Amino acid sequence: MRAKKKAEPQDNMVEILNLLEKEKGISKESLLQAIEDSLQQAYKYQHHTDNSLVTIDPETCQPHIYQVRKVVEEVENPETEITQQEAFEYDSTAQIGDDIRIEIDSKQFSRIAAHTARNTIVQKIREQERSLLYNEYKEKEKHVVTGTVQRVINNNVSIDLGRTDALLTEREMVPGETLKPNERVKVYIKSVTDTPKGPRIIVSRKCKELVACLFEEEVAEIQNGIIEVRAIAREAGSRTKIAVWSNDENVDAVGACVGIKGSRVDTIVDELDGEKIDIINWDENEAQLIENALSPAKVITVLADQEDRQALVVVPDYQLSLAIGKEGQNARLAARLTGYKIDIKNETQAREEGIFDAEEAYGEDAEEDNEEESSFEESAEDYDAADEAVPENDTDDSTELTDADPAEEAENAEDSTETAEDALEDAEDSAVSEDTQDDADKAE
Repeated sequence: MRAKKKAEPQDNMVEILNLLEKEKGISKESLLQAIEDSLQQAYKYQHHTDNSLVTIDPETCQPHIYQVRKVVEEVENPETEITQQEAFEYDSTAQIGDDIRIEIDSKQFSRIAAHTARNTIVQKIREQERSLLYNEYKEKEKHVVTGTVQRVINNNVSIDLGRTDALLTEREMVPGETLKPNERVKVYIKSVTDTPKGPRIIVSRKCKELVACLFEEEVAEIQNGIIEVRAIAREAGSRTKIAVWSNDENVDAVGACVGIKGSRVDTIVDELDGEKIDIINWDENEAQLIENALSPAKVITVLADQEDRQALVVVPDYQLSLAIGKEGQNARLAARLTGYKIDIKNETQAREEGIFDAEEAYGEDAEEDNEEESSFEESAEDYDAADEAVPENDTDDSTELTDADPAEEAENAEDSTETAEDALEDAEDSAVSEDTQDDADKAE
């Protein structure tokens, strides 16, 4: 039997480099460069010289180590210099002042040099891998990615992003949210830092940018630039207000974000574990924007001071609690969304303080309402007066009927009966007379 040919180290090296390029994503050229540098460092460590040069054949991975010497007339340092006559043995065209390469057998490397080369190669591979990971996730910074919950470490959660892990700190978690192992969640990459142990990735589920990115993923019009997200205010785990603007007058910004039967916004709400989301229209008119931001509460008027960034909002009495919201949340989010300090008063309080005029706020409608109200009050007064007069007459009439003499009533009843009987007899007599007359006519 023919013995199998033993694989050459260079063949193994080619396979290793190809495998690393495929699995780690490290280019073969960069690995070869790392090996060249490591061998050169090893030679320098062994011979204490800087005049070495290492090259590797990319096809066979065969290393070639050279000692570089300068051609001189008289040699002072044999490690770095060579005479012209000696140089002719390596290069027949060598001239004084040229640098020539003298190849050295790599087997001359000691075990220490080989070990140094190996460590350098491993280090270069790790550095290259860390660099690739860092560059990959640095590009994803300020974007949303999907990861898998791994474990909880000191109230922090480790998120597996596929090729590396990210850290979800307690500060960046949604209050009250519980993440379970192996649960898939979407997180926002806040920062990516390069460290000796690899990229350190900090992610968040609490920041408002997460909501913006989720809308961008879900709403095609945002991806296409037709709709813009102008402002967001969020209290993670509870409620979010988002202001959107449409660059196309034929596209309803709010409707596009809500989706058919709320399909788009419901997907985002589910991802945020039921967090409420208010979608409002952005308006360049800041007073109108403040009114929109206080939705779902109805607003009567908004007095905005652009210089001091303060606004006074008047709402109907029955809308005050809705405008303020539970524990002031609605007003607080509206203030963050618009950048204004908002003071909310009900209509009654505003009138008492003289800061609200119904005629100015409502215009002609207010005057018509006042006239209708006045006419209604007058009608009510007339009705009350008539109501007071009618019962007296009714009482008198009913008294007269009640006080009538029973004998007279009976007598009147008898007279009525007699009258009816007389009428009946007259009718019968008339009928008999007509029949007699008919018989007489027939006889004739």
